[in-house]
Amino acid sequence: MPPIRIFLLLILWFNFFGSVIRSQTQSPSKKEIDKLTIQGTNLRESGDFEKSLLISRMALRQSIAINDNVLIAENYNNVAANYNELIEFDKAIFYYNKALIYANLTQNDTIKQRINNNLGNMYCFEKKKYEKGILYYKKALEYSKKISDSAQIAFTNLNIAWAFFDIGKFKEGEGNLKIINSYYAKNYNDNIVVVLNMLNGMYYNYKNEEKKAEFYFQEAIRLGKKLDEKSDLSYSYLEYSKFLLKCKDYKKAYENLDLYNNLTEEIYAEEKLEKANVEGINFELDEYKRTIDKIENEKDLQYQSLKKSRIIVLLFIIAIFVLLLFLNSLIKNNRFRLKSNSDLMLANAELIIANKKAQESAILKTQFVSTISHELRTPLYGVVGITDLLLEEHKELASSPHLNSLKFSARYLLSLVNDILQINKIEENKIVLDNLTFNMLDELNMIKKALSFITQKNNNKIIVDVDSLIPESLIGDKLRFAQVLMNLVSNALKFTKNGEVKLIATQLKQEGKVHSIEIKVQDNGIGIALDDQDKIFDKFVQVGRKEVDYQGTGLGLSIVKRLLELFGSDIVVESDLGIGTTFSFVINFEHDIKRTNEIINNIQVDLTSSQVFKVLVVEDNHINQLITKKTIEKNNYSCVVVDDGFAALDILEKESFDIILMDINMPLINGFETSKRIRQKGIETPIIALTAFDKNEITDEALTAGMNDIIVKPFEPVQLFKIINCQILKIKSLV
Repeated sequence: MPPIRIFLLLILWFNFFGSVIRSQTQSPSKKEIDKLTIQGTNLRESGDFEKSLLISRMALRQSIAINDNVLIAENYNNVAANYNELIEFDKAIFYYNKALIYANLTQNDTIKQRINNNLGNMYCFEKKKYEKGILYYKKALEYSKKISDSAQIAFTNLNIAWAFFDIGKFKEGEGNLKIINSYYAKNYNDNIVVVLNMLNGMYYNYKNEEKKAEFYFQEAIRLGKKLDEKSDLSYSYLEYSKFLLKCKDYKKAYENLDLYNNLTEEIYAEEKLEKANVEGINFELDEYKRTIDKIENEKDLQYQSLKKSRIIVLLFIIAIFVLLLFLNSLIKNNRFRLKSNSDLMLANAELIIANKKAQESAILKTQFVSTISHELRTPLYGVVGITDLLLEEHKELASSPHLNSLKFSARYLLSLVNDILQINKIEENKIVLDNLTFNMLDELNMIKKALSFITQKNNNKIIVDVDSLIPESLIGDKLRFAQVLMNLVSNALKFTKNGEVKLIATQLKQEGKVHSIEIKVQDNGIGIALDDQDKIFDKFVQVGRKEVDYQGTGLGLSIVKRLLELFGSDIVVESDLGIGTTFSFVINFEHDIKRTNEIINNIQVDLTSSQVFKVLVVEDNHINQLITKKTIEKNNYSCVVVDDGFAALDILEKESFDIILMDINMPLINGFETSKRIRQKGIETPIIALTAFDKNEITDEALTAGMNDIIVKPFEPVQLFKIINCQILKIKSLV
């Protein structure tokens, strides 16, 4: 027989077996239990608590028998309400909680709302546990909103406001009071009118609006007398007396407090009489409680008996169910795999888009840095150039501190621009180390001389100590090496006053042609706190600025760390506050006489000529025109200046020049386009790009346009004439 048919037969047998057991005890219908439940409620409301409990017990037994959680909750709620009326508050809370357990097993929000509201009443107004009661009220309010019962929403908000006001939390209850006021304006209700006026009086008393508070309290008392609401009227007398006491109307406050006491005694006497009437009933209530508990125990025993009779069938069903679960799991796993693949494809597409955006952002960042650096370098060229011209033309100003400060500030700003460009290049992996030959001692002394201005400013001394084992000629990227040392030494000088900075080079070992050299930069300055030593190599981070502004961008040490990483080295810092700081790193340089000679032979030598060369300068900035022209004429060259590319094309039609210095960023027509048109005319005159752009950014475009070389502004005059002579001699050697 196929497995599916066996499974169906087992289910049919299981249902038949269960129906046989159920048929052994005739269960009442839901309609009959509903009728009993309503009867129990009516008896309670009429004051016949004993009969109400008997009927509710019977209805509860039958509700449990048919396993109807709504009816179970209804009957437990009625039992609890009976105990509440009999002033057995602990028993009432016990049964309300049992009712809530069964109500929460249902989808019936109405019964949940009612039970939560009843528990709120018990805890707030009988047990005086306001915070716990308010939580039940708020839960009841949620269910009232679900079933859209505006009346219950209003009543629950009234209870919450009253509870909050009782414990002095008027701000928390303010919103609830507004809701009930809005509801009452549309729906007049005798059951709440006295309390509502009393609560408004309490609220305006809290707000110190005495006229409004007086009105609402008097209205609450008037309506309480009219409607004979003794309990609400007594509370109104009490709150009104508190208000009068606050207003210092002691006589009326006493009168209302006396009215409250008299009415409370009257209510208490009635409750005492009622309690006396039901004392005989209370004697039997514990027995009813035990009977109700027995009902649930009987249900559990019946369930256990039924469970044992079905055990064999359940084993078969469980086995089949496990197989079905396994099959279902396989299907779900397959679907999950397909969905995962789809999600991965979508995520991959999103990553591609995100990567594209990141690349675009990087390009924009590079363009921004390039543009900013160009815009900064152009005026800096003017400042540095004019300062140099002043110092050369007016020798008497050479000792002027103001002019020297101006020159230093301009070069400092230029160094700042170069730092930003440098860090940008390092991050984009655009730096490739060069191989140049240099002398370690000469290099360190050059750094000492270059930083003499900062040394004098802080009254410091620089001591250079080079190990005699270090060869005279080394091969490596001396420019980047010098930049590392310049940053470290200038940093040490900046944080040291009336002290000394030691620049020490020591050979640690030699393996073949490679020499491992340890460089130390020591100072006896302010030192660096231990907590700050891990931060100083981050970008834009500066420490030690609590009392003195040491200036700087915080890029120097970040550049040092990244440049040393290109050398395959790392930097170590040792420092004590008030004692000083030592930066050290180990770097490898090559020593090879044969290779050194090759490098030296390949260096283009500046062959200074006594011949007067004719130079055409194409530049739109008038200050830059002046500086460039004076610099060139100072070297006894002839110089002609034009404002733009079209003027350059016109003059080249009429005159010939030995060399052309071409600005890149010009209006009307830029330097690249001008160079292309010059070459199209067949003019072979060397063209040198004179620009504020970074050299690496424009090299390809410059060569494509027909330019011969690039020099970045601001520049040293020696560098300019070296390139001019080299290009002119190269052209003349080809003729």
